[in-house]
Amino acid sequence: MTEWSSWTTTGVIAGPGGVATVEAGAVTGDVTVHTTWSADDGLALVAVQYTGASDWFTMAGGPAHCASEAESRDLHQAAVEAARRGGGATVPAT
Repeated sequence: MTEWSSWTTTGVIAGPGGVATVEAGAVTGDVTVHTTWSADDGLALVAVQYTGASDWFTMAGGPAHCASEAESRDLHQAAVEAARRGGGATVPAT
C-alpha cells in the first residue's frame, strides 16, 4: 500500500515574474499550488494552475526529496510563499 499526502492552496497571487513551470514558462496572476508526496520514493511533486482552470503545470525545480509527510507539508508552504514572491519562483530546495 502506498502512503501519500497532498495539499492544495487556492487564491495565491503570484508575484511579479510569476512561477516558473516546465510546460508553460512563467505562470502569473491568481494560481493554485498543489503538492503531492509519496512515502514510497520520498518525492514531493509541486504543480500550479491558473485558479479555476483545468490544466496543471509542473513547478520548475522539482521534484523535491522529503523524508517525511511533515517535511513535504513544509515544502508546500514554502512553494506557496515562493509563488507569492514571484520572480520566476521554483520549487524551494529542501
